[in-house]
This record gives sequence, C-alpha cells and structure tokens, in this order.
Amino acid sequence: MTDQTLRFAIFGNEYQARKSASFQKIWSYLSEHDAEICIERSYYDFLTESEHIDVHAAGVFEDSDFDADFVISMGGDGTFLKAAGHVGRKCTPIIGVNMGRLGFLADILPGEIETAFDEIYRGDYKIEAHAVLEVEALGGHMEGVPYALNDIAVLKRDDASMISVRTSIDGEFLVTYQADGLVISTPTGSTAYNLSNGGPIIVPTATDICLTPVAPHSLNIRPIVINDSCEIELAVESRSHNFLVAIDGRSEKLEEDTRLIVRKAPYRVNIVKRQHQRYFSTLREKLMWGADQRQ
Repeated sequence: MTDQTLRFAIFGNEYQARKSASFQKIWSYLSEHDAEICIERSYYDFLTESEHIDVHAAGVFEDSDFDADFVISMGGDGTFLKAAGHVGRKCTPIIGVNMGRLGFLADILPGEIETAFDEIYRGDYKIEAHAVLEVEALGGHMEGVPYALNDIAVLKRDDASMISVRTSIDGEFLVTYQADGLVISTPTGSTAYNLSNGGPIIVPTATDICLTPVAPHSLNIRPIVINDSCEIELAVESRSHNFLVAIDGRSEKLEEDTRLIVRKAPYRVNIVKRQHQRYFSTLREKLMWGADQRQ
C-alpha cells in the first residue's frame, strides 16, 4: 500500500479544543505521505474558525457526501458513532483515534498515532465487521438515520411515569415490560447503555441482540439475548401518550400509536483494529473487569 495514494475522510469532536494537537499530528503524518484528505464540514469550521488552524484540505463534505479509502474518527466513542452513521452502507473502514476518556470503539491513543498509521500504510491491520440495528416506525415518522451501531432504546419522557412496552419476537409474544424503557443492543453496544442497566457483555463478533429493561417495575424481568436474525416488534403505551426512541443516543419523540420494528441492518460497520489488540484485555484495562478489589 505504500505506493498508493490513500484517501481519508476525517470526522472530529468540535468540543475538544485542547485536543487539536492530535489532529495536527495526523495531518502532518498524512501530508508527508501525500494522502488525499477531506474533512467533515462542522469539524473543518471548528478547526479553522475556533482553533485558527491553517487547513488546506482536498475537500470539505457534509453528511455522507465523501469518497475515501478510510474514515478517521477523532474523539471518543460518541464521535465514532456519528462517523459510523454517516458511513452507513458505504462500509468504509473506520479508524478510531481516542481523544476522550473511555474508548471501546475509538481505541488508538494520541501517543500511538504514528505507529498505528505506519501499520495501516503497511497493510498490517485487521478489519472487524460489526453488526448494525435498523428501526422502522409503523404509523409514525422519524427524522434521523434509522441505523444504530450500539443500541436502540425506547424510553419514557422526562416528565412521564413508566411506560409499557409490549414486545414480540418473530411474531411471538415475549413479555410486556413495565419500566422506564427498553434497550435493544448489538454486541458492540453491550458495553454501553446496556451494561449500565445490568445487561451482559457480548463479544463484538457474536451474532446476538440483547434486550435489557431500564429500571423495570418487576424484579423478575431480566435481560434476554436472542439471535440477530430475529425481528422485534414493540408497541408502547404511556400516560403521556408519547415516548422517546433513542438511536445511538439521538432521541426523537413518537406518538404511542407508533409501532416499532427492530431488525439487523443489511450492512455492517467495518472497524480498523491493530493486530495486537485483544478484546478481553481491553475489557480488563478499560472496565477493570474481573479486578480483585481486595488487592
């Protein structure tokens, strides 16, 4: 790959002014390798107008209007999810540079940038294909992208009491959740909102979906893991006659007569991983999973 001119599309976090040094490090590296670089519009405006960085990009794009060999996400996992949403069906491999605190998706640290990109230019990396969820609103309308790399959550509104979520799997009734909400998670998202609500950790390459209630009214309602070939149907009742659906954290209000269908999306998100990275060591290091607190 060293003789090839690579094209990179960069997404970034506009709220991390102190982290612009990492951008300049990547910019210098890619410029030295004659890469073609385009930058997402809001991040470009942040760099040039707020940080006063002189950026001569090959192009500035909005949403999904780019063509690249790799996407670079500069931020935390939230920025990575934003980038993944815009990549969508393009399936462009995403490189996550972590400028946040806890990154499972964005896992290249600022001090590792040169080494990691050396490996990418040598072709010494692996691609992990991660499943995506799709949600369809029957009888309602959603404005945003209906795809989630982490999770789709049905939630009560802030001023509402708990909601009832009648849930069916492949047309068979499962249970009616009386809770503050229900999180439907991919394996990738199992360490996010799912985990904070007591759901299980699922390895990213598994072919599963997890349903985890949020603050359930009954203690005998537990998370359940199903095959990702299943189709999930949700019917929500609320005293406020509406509810929220959050797609990778992007929430919209829907009326309670809207039925939701959640299924595996027809594409996967490709994530660039370094050869030495191992999932279980990441769990131990980032979550202190299995650490003996007595020591």
